[in-house]
Amino acid sequence: MARTLSFLLLLLGLCGNSVSGGRPASTNTSGDLNYELPTANYETQGSYKPGSIGILFQMVRIFLHMVQPNDFPEDILAKVIQKSFEPSINFDKSENIILALKVLNYEIGIVIYALLGLLFVILMPVVGYFFCMCRCCNRCGGKMHQRQKENGPFQRKCFAISLLVICIIMSFGIFCGFVANHAVRTRIKRTRILANSNFKDLRTLLNQTPEQIQFILAQYNTTKDKAFSDLNSIHSLLGGGIHERLRPNVTPVLDEIKSMVTVIKETKKALESTKSSLQNLRDTSAQLSSNLTNVKTSIQRSLRDPTCSVHPASETCNSIRTSLSQLDSNLDVNQLPPVDTELDNVNNVLRTDLGGLVQKGYQAFNDIPERVQHQTKNIVADVKGVLNSIGPRVNRVTQQIPIESTLSKFAVYINKTESHIHRNLHSLEEYDSYWWLGGLIICFLLTLIATFYYLGLLCGVCGYDRDATPTRRGCVSHTGGVFLMVGVGLSFLFCWLLMIIVVVTFVIGTNVEKLICEPYASTKFFQVLDTPYLFNDNWQYYLSGIIFNKSDIRLTFGQVYSDCKNNRGVYATLHLENRFNISKHLNINEHTENINHEFENLNINLNIVLLDKAGRANLQNFAVCGIDRINYATYLSQTGKHPAKVNLLSFAYDLETKANHLPPGTLRQSLKREAETIKMIHRQQVVPMEQSLGTLRDSIKTLQPISNGLVDRVARILTSLDSAQDFVTNNIASVINDEIRKYVRTIVGHFEQYLLWVDFSIREKMVSCKPVATALDSAVNVLLCGYVISPLNLFWFGIGKATVFSLPALIFAVKLAKYYRRMDSEDVYDDVETIPMKNMENGNNGYHKDHLYGIHNPVMTSPLPR
Repeated sequence: MARTLSFLLLLLGLCGNSVSGGRPASTNTSGDLNYELPTANYETQGSYKPGSIGILFQMVRIFLHMVQPNDFPEDILAKVIQKSFEPSINFDKSENIILALKVLNYEIGIVIYALLGLLFVILMPVVGYFFCMCRCCNRCGGKMHQRQKENGPFQRKCFAISLLVICIIMSFGIFCGFVANHAVRTRIKRTRILANSNFKDLRTLLNQTPEQIQFILAQYNTTKDKAFSDLNSIHSLLGGGIHERLRPNVTPVLDEIKSMVTVIKETKKALESTKSSLQNLRDTSAQLSSNLTNVKTSIQRSLRDPTCSVHPASETCNSIRTSLSQLDSNLDVNQLPPVDTELDNVNNVLRTDLGGLVQKGYQAFNDIPERVQHQTKNIVADVKGVLNSIGPRVNRVTQQIPIESTLSKFAVYINKTESHIHRNLHSLEEYDSYWWLGGLIICFLLTLIATFYYLGLLCGVCGYDRDATPTRRGCVSHTGGVFLMVGVGLSFLFCWLLMIIVVVTFVIGTNVEKLICEPYASTKFFQVLDTPYLFNDNWQYYLSGIIFNKSDIRLTFGQVYSDCKNNRGVYATLHLENRFNISKHLNINEHTENINHEFENLNINLNIVLLDKAGRANLQNFAVCGIDRINYATYLSQTGKHPAKVNLLSFAYDLETKANHLPPGTLRQSLKREAETIKMIHRQQVVPMEQSLGTLRDSIKTLQPISNGLVDRVARILTSLDSAQDFVTNNIASVINDEIRKYVRTIVGHFEQYLLWVDFSIREKMVSCKPVATALDSAVNVLLCGYVISPLNLFWFGIGKATVFSLPALIFAVKLAKYYRRMDSEDVYDDVETIPMKNMENGNNGYHKDHLYGIHNPVMTSPLPR
């Protein structure tokens, strides 16, 4: 145990030769760089799980709480430890007397039970001696004569039942002793496995530390590659950022101007279509009017035929004559003004390539990333040089931490400790076998006593004959009584010796359980160790005094143990910043200032012209091209009309129908020819005119929405253009500076994140001392408390219970043996009544009772023949 504690203290001291902390706040600032220091998987469990035997251990702890219900005496124990370092203790001092009284008050329960045990040790052999002498003098039940009593059978049953119950209780105690002794037999093997597991974990810690250092250094290359990638992508990160900042102001204006280019082209196309349609309509309208006039004249000439004067043909002719007024043109093309002037104006606008000018604006805006990359070539190279210099500095910092030498020393100590433990385990195994053999002998002695009691009860109960007189009892019953007396004799011989062992183990096991095991599990034990000036009158905190030679640094056993249990690194656990300040050597501000200094020389000039003067003039000329002055109502009115006043095709069919009602002859044939002529006019002139009217109407409908508010629209576009151009001209510098700062933060953020992670890893993760806490748990919680004290407490609890209950057991055994053993003499009477009533008066067995005859002692002894 002492070597284990010294081993742990040496580990803390060695770690003190190597290198404060929380998780860095900015570890998630840089893109997708995620660092995670590799951790080891340790196999040792610091807790002890006794399994099914744990119920018995818990039962013992409940009993100990009844014996010692006081809270853990932190102040008393601390004062006792302080007094132990004094060269001599003067008990005449009042403070020492008070301390002794406090210790006695705390130990009062244990003292009382120990005194009772010692009283048992003293009285048991004395009582046994006098009991033996008394029986040898035919007293104390030593005389083989049994007085007959009326309640004799009842007493015999009560004694037998009581003895059986007590034997069962004793058997449970003996069972606990056997169980505890069996746990002792296997603990050396378990201790060897536990030690190997702990040493394996410690070696894992030693082997993992260099790997962690290499991993930390390797992550610098990952960070540098990420930063170099961002530097190589300066066109998309910095240039793209500037581009995105300007986009909301620039792109909408250029898009509107680009849409105006399309509008201008559509206007030209619509005007050309309008001009062409108007020309076609003028030509076809005159021809249609002339043709319809000729047809109408020809029909009127045909209606002068004499046939039209004869009824009923006259009615048909009059009907045809009346409908001739509809054969006329319905359009007045002269009302539609020409669009030649407007078309000429638009053609003049189109002589300037407005689309090309807009495309130049787009190109000037979209070329920002490439221009930024071209202008920052030298700066990027300088920044890369600065970033390349950070890696060697981090490497130098890790080399300044004397981890390698410390680990080598620690490895040597681990090897020596392991060899020492394995060398001594063989001796411990031998001593443990003696312990186990002694415990086995003790358990067998008690088992022998209980066995004699069980055999006595078995033979006595099975061999007892109610009709047999005391002098004529059977051999089986007599053997049962002898077994009981043998058990009594063994109890007097050995129980006081067993009680000595119980008292010693009780005092040791109880104090270790209450003063070490329980407070260690609740960490109150560390509060005692952390008492200021406990081990050294000049040191407030003992650990800081050992490691730093500065006892005012608050470094406590409890804090170290808790941090190690939580898998925290040695640097933060032992507050090693007081010896080697990692933050000072990994000065983040120094590195970021160097990077910022390089970027201060970054100068980006961007001259962006969205649209030149020619483009602006082009837009203004289009606004006054005249399409807004076209009389669209007249156009829509004329284009909505039919070329003729009547549907010529319907008129022709109607004319044919009427002609068929006329008598055959020249008139009918003439009218049918005219009907065909009308159909031909419809096909050749009216249908094309309708198409021209439709085309003209579509062109007008295209021009009308374009012309509506054209001047205001162009004015708004020019105003937006001026606003966007002013924004670009006046704010481009501030936008560039803002994006440069953001870009610098991105680059710096990678290394800031890396350096913070390095700082955090060295503080919190590297050289995790969890195996040390686990080793301490294994030594105290598992080995001492689990493998030694818990079985020891269960052993004295079981053996003590069996030993204590052997006292009432021997009393009942002595009483009960009188009813089972064959007596040497019995009560004899002068006559035996044969009358039933008289026999009942004398008793069920026919023996005389003293009170019936008024004789005080009518017994006459007559020895039986042997």
